[in-house]
Amino acid sequence: MRNTARWAAALGLTAAAVCGPLTGTAIAAPASLYAPSALVLTTGHGDSATTVTPERAVTLSCAPTATGSHPAAAEACAELRDVRGDFTALKARADVHCTRLYDPVVVTVQGVWQGQRVAYERTFGNACAKDALGSSVFAF
Repeated sequence: MRNTARWAAALGLTAAAVCGPLTGTAIAAPASLYAPSALVLTTGHGDSATTVTPERAVTLSCAPTATGSHPAAAEACAELRDVRGDFTALKARADVHCTRLYDPVVVTVQGVWQGQRVAYERTFGNACAKDALGSSVFAF
């Protein structure tokens, strides 16, 4: 009687393992262990992103490792992690002095940062003001 119970249990478990995925009740594995972080950053001369033609664009992906066409991807990802993806928290250095020549430069960021949609735009007075940000995020 004992052997019959074992065989029945083994047969039931085998049937569940073989036929379970065929019933559509299988649990899918997660696509990734990391929240997606993929950004497209652009820069161009003009007053706003709606009127400017991007002169340069780079990609930046920070999960699981820093990749993309950004020239300093690892540094940019580290800086974004430090400010938790808040681009407004990137501050200008106090030791840089720029002229007041108005030649506006627009930077934009579109994409996803740690699973959250990102849409950021900022207009700097000139390229010096953009470069004075003291961050490698917009240094491309």
